[in-house]
Amino acid sequence: MSDPTGSPSAPPPGCPAHGSAVHLGGLEYQQTPSQLYRTLRREHGPVAPVLLDNDIPAWLVLGYPEVCYVTGHDDLFARDSRRWNQWGNIPPDWPLLPFVGYQPSVLFTEGTEHQRRAGVITQALEGVDQFELARECELIARQLISTFAGGGEAELMSSFAHALPARGVLWMCGMPQGSADTEQLVDDLRISLDAGEGDDPVAAYMRVGSRIMQLVKEKRERPGADVTSRMLLDPAGLSDEEIVQDLISVIAAAQQPTANWICNTLRLLLTDERFALNVSGGRVSVGDALNEVLWLDTPTQNFIGRWAVRDTQLGGRLIREGDCLVLGLAAANTDPQIWPESHVGAENSAHLSFSSGEHRCPYPAPLLADVMARTAVETLLDRLPDLVLAVETDDLNWRPSVWMRGLTSLPVRFTPSLQ
Repeated sequence: MSDPTGSPSAPPPGCPAHGSAVHLGGLEYQQTPSQLYRTLRREHGPVAPVLLDNDIPAWLVLGYPEVCYVTGHDDLFARDSRRWNQWGNIPPDWPLLPFVGYQPSVLFTEGTEHQRRAGVITQALEGVDQFELARECELIARQLISTFAGGGEAELMSSFAHALPARGVLWMCGMPQGSADTEQLVDDLRISLDAGEGDDPVAAYMRVGSRIMQLVKEKRERPGADVTSRMLLDPAGLSDEEIVQDLISVIAAAQQPTANWICNTLRLLLTDERFALNVSGGRVSVGDALNEVLWLDTPTQNFIGRWAVRDTQLGGRLIREGDCLVLGLAAANTDPQIWPESHVGAENSAHLSFSSGEHRCPYPAPLLADVMARTAVETLLDRLPDLVLAVETDDLNWRPSVWMRGLTSLPVRFTPSLQ
């Protein structure tokens, strides 16, 4: 950092580069992030100085009111990452560059341009028939289950939870179900968002972009009753390139978070006696489990981010112009200010799992994600009613990520079924 004259200086108290900053990472995040959030809140208050990869300074917003304030004041905390005062320190191979590097998508737009782009997405998503989506997702779920139902065991993260929302959102966008083309796109989405050993996520992402551009061109020639066609026909007149960028954003936002929502809910249902006693047949308490997961194990733990438009105050901290703020959605959901008795319940939906403010998930995206997740869980439990974990609960491992909350795998056993 430097002083107003441009001369190097030591970071002032309150700057995220200060010596009290905590590395945002480590083993604690894998298994018990909630404990780390409590420690950070106790030691630093609702806004904590943190260090990202390569010791890049940022602020982690932990408090529920503070997250709402940041997301509700785009005039102070904007989305265009080109404002960042740390770009001179970011190496070209920085791991978080795909998430913060400016892209011409709806994610980084502001003001009237964001309203235009987000409005097109909202209108297109509002045209999705939720009952039709539920029927399609049930069909997809049954097809996926049929591939492993006869074996008596399965790993649900790879064989079920990841594939279902990918197929579901591609169906909404107008991709033909069951074709080799669509299956390749589903696999490329998995690789680009959640690469495994030996995968090439960059090449997979390029293939995704190429196929979505082809889809846009196909729908411009032959529009149908799908999200892509509605975006093309919207009076806002988005270009093909803008629609490709925004479709990729919609697909990515629907796929991995919903997959983790499905798997985290199944984990809760299979390990918590409150649900195990009541979920016979998969119809009772599934909704409660889905909502509780959004409070306690939300798929998107932290979101990067917002960038300060000018010097300002937040949670007793001096935030400098260009500082990066990470939205601590998981920490905010368990803020003791909203749960003073340390009891987080599933009786309401005021969580921040879909963020808040103008840049939150566009309506009705949360409702469509709920349809996909609820249908997936209920269909699985209906089809395999004696589903149990194939390992001890303590043997389940969370992914080593400070951003997403999801299991590395969910192995289960059940009575083989050939129906």
